[in-house]
Amino acid sequence: MAEHNFLAGLRLGAGDTCVDVGCGDGGATAELVRAHVKAIGVDPDPAVIAAASARTPGAVFHVAHSGDLPLEDESVDGYHAANLFHLLPDPLPTLAEAQRVLRPGGRIALIGQDYGFLMLDSDDQDLTDVIGLGLESRWVAPRAARSYRDLLLGTGFDEVEVRVHARVTTDYGQLADDLAEAASASVKKALITREDADGWLAEQADRGRRDRFLGIAPILMVTGTR
Repeated sequence: MAEHNFLAGLRLGAGDTCVDVGCGDGGATAELVRAHVKAIGVDPDPAVIAAASARTPGAVFHVAHSGDLPLEDESVDGYHAANLFHLLPDPLPTLAEAQRVLRPGGRIALIGQDYGFLMLDSDDQDLTDVIGLGLESRWVAPRAARSYRDLLLGTGFDEVEVRVHARVTTDYGQLADDLAEAASASVKKALITREDADGWLAEQADRGRRDRFLGIAPILMVTGTR
């Protein structure tokens, strides 16, 4: 839902301009171009900007941080940021930049997973909840997405709307690496033992082999008007 409906949330038309902040390899930027929107991709990583430029030559790309955009005041109609705010120790400089570059009446769409909630089926739900804390520890602000509405209202955006999509995964292989890292992080934080971690991972892998694996994560999209 969120990844594919952000264009509707931004209410952009052909010829409008939108900045994709934290664009990564440019997937959303490419979608903007396909919708005949003038797209600007921004990311602090030169390598991913190079990949995004090759992927979507019809867009403009900049190597820059979300808190210091190389754009003029009130120069864009839309602002899109997906999977960004859980990486930010302080979201306010980034939101101040969004306010600065958006034209009056421009729209913002923030998209992200709340890493404080990942539902996993398990024979030991208490242990699973503890390992969830290990998953959170991988991010600077793992629960940032649940604060999107408050942040937008607090920084002057209007017409703030929240949509939630449950991302369902029944393929253990898609999450195997993340779960292994979460379990190891829980051991490192002395929340569980290595034996606990290995036993839990073995159970999840067995669920995968038997087609009994289930993971559900909430993806939030919050939109607003400048």
